[in-house]
Amino acid sequence: MVKQREKGRVIGVEPRVIFGDPEQIDAELDPHTAYVERTNLTSRHMNGRLVRKTLGFSKRLQMLRAASIWEDGVYNLARHVKTLRLEVNDGTRRWLQRSPAMVAGLTDHVWSIEELLSCVPTPNNT
Repeated sequence: MVKQREKGRVIGVEPRVIFGDPEQIDAELDPHTAYVERTNLTSRHMNGRLVRKTLGFSKRLQMLRAASIWEDGVYNLARHVKTLRLEVNDGTRRWLQRSPAMVAGLTDHVWSIEELLSCVPTPNNT
């Protein structure tokens, strides 16, 4: 969503598709900013470098990118999301906790941080 502003107030919103087929996305999602704003809020909570009015900002773009990549990895692989859980009622548990990567079919379990650290390639500074 691209917001048009006048004197700091939002006066219009224009949806722009970056990834995927625009017609399919329009059919599945309502064109408003709630999805984008929810993603931004989650990122601000998980990534200290994106918090407003803080001293934890990134002085170098490379460090901001690294922190954002780490936050994406943790959110998608190592964290279960309450809205994605399935009700199973198998006698021992009521819910099957799932991560976004599990829903996308990329993995079959919620990863631990140790597992994530052992699988993510470390960048070299070249």
